[in-house]
Amino acid sequence: MFDFSGRTLLLTGALGGIGSEIARLFARADANLVLADRDADRGAEFAERLPGRGRKISCAFDATDPASSEAVIDRAVSSFGTLDFVVPSAGIYLAEPFATMTDDQWRRTISVNLDGVFRILNRAAPHLAENSAIVNITSLAGHRGAFENAHYSASKGALTSLTRSLARELAPKTRVNAVAPGIIETEMTRDLLSDRGDKTIADTPLRRFGRPEEIASVVAFLCSDAASFITGETIQANGGIHMA
Repeated sequence: MFDFSGRTLLLTGALGGIGSEIARLFARADANLVLADRDADRGAEFAERLPGRGRKISCAFDATDPASSEAVIDRAVSSFGTLDFVVPSAGIYLAEPFATMTDDQWRRTISVNLDGVFRILNRAAPHLAENSAIVNITSLAGHRGAFENAHYSASKGALTSLTRSLARELAPKTRVNAVAPGIIETEMTRDLLSDRGDKTIADTPLRRFGRPEEIASVVAFLCSDAASFITGETIQANGGIHMA
């Protein structure tokens, strides 16, 4: 479906449920890949197993550490020169009720999910190629709220606003969009699916959870020339549980 040969993707959270499927899809499309995650050794093993003709490199990445973002960008630029696509997929999702939420709990989620995205995009911006694209991973929670995840919801809502701002500021060189997944079957949502899975399916018109590859395909579309006149948008990929 896609041909990204000769083009380079920087992907954080590359070992996550959604991130790994994005990596696989772009690899099949022959993109060069810069795969950033906390576990560089696992990342290197993962990169070796990926298909496609593009080069793949793995970098250690800590979304809470500004120096880590700078190191990832330095490695990407020294390896490939410029960046065509940036997808900040690193994130955390923790069930912590608001009434008992501590400052440290709030700060931890915001630091990874919002500050971490700012840092990687801020450092990447000077190295974006012509006709480049950024795709942020937001969430259903950022549009309708979340139960026991107010910090997560707040971070994802902020990413929607950041997406719109960057779409204005980085145009016309770079398009900036977002994907807002609904409930996707990954390790991160395991507890939620166990606790509230039946009700969630009942409330979803398509009567199932989403699959990571279904989010990856939307990300690839937004990076591709098929989306060449789309910027500042958030694509809802949630089976109809929320219709914006």
